[in-house]
Amino acid sequence: MGIPLVKTDKAAPSPSTKQLGDQAEDLALAHLQRAGLRLLARNYRTPGRGGGEIDLIMRAPDGTCVFVEVRRRASSSHGGAAASVSWTKQKRIVFAARHYLMRLGALPPCRFDVVAVQAGTIEWLAGAFDAGGM
Repeated sequence: MGIPLVKTDKAAPSPSTKQLGDQAEDLALAHLQRAGLRLLARNYRTPGRGGGEIDLIMRAPDGTCVFVEVRRRASSSHGGAAASVSWTKQKRIVFAARHYLMRLGALPPCRFDVVAVQAGTIEWLAGAFDAGGM
């Protein structure tokens, strides 16, 4: 007599928020590289608590250093992905960007972009915010 097979109705586990965020970053990176930007760093973090993190640091063809925040949302029902980059989040990104730039000998032109991945689309907002007043 064989061992009976146990049939389960369990579906494969849903991807975690981290996995979905990583997928969004992969999509954003590929999109920016197709547009001619070159990756300098991914998930750059400042040391210590209260610092900041930058999803992607890219170099544009004109030499501009581009600090990219990638946001993913399933829908736009709560303002969408781009709208979720709060003033506090912007402040942390600028802090991390300043930390990154301190390592460089000469300061290149810089900008802060947001790539919103939402409902199967990618929206690239170049110059979404600036470091002014921070």
